Amino acid sequence: MTKKKIRKPLRFKTVKLKLTVRQKKSLDNYCKSRRTTPLKVIKKSIRPLLENYVAEPPAYSNPNIKQLDLFQVD
Repeated sequence: MTKKKIRKPLRFKTVKLKLTVRQKKSLDNYCKSRRTTPLKVIKKSIRPLLENYVAEPPAYSNPNIKQLDLFQVD
């Protein structure tokens, strides 16, 4: 017989989020209409951000197209 592998326990981290009263009411109404919980809605909405960038941070570049090139380096 082969022995089953022991799984490592999952580790969770806490993230705090502040909402305004209006945002909280909106979230509650959305959850009530769809019969789900606020936590599930938040996790589902940020899932693509959490799963795609696990290995390395993305190369983020924000070139401002309207900025003038005063000093051109040749």
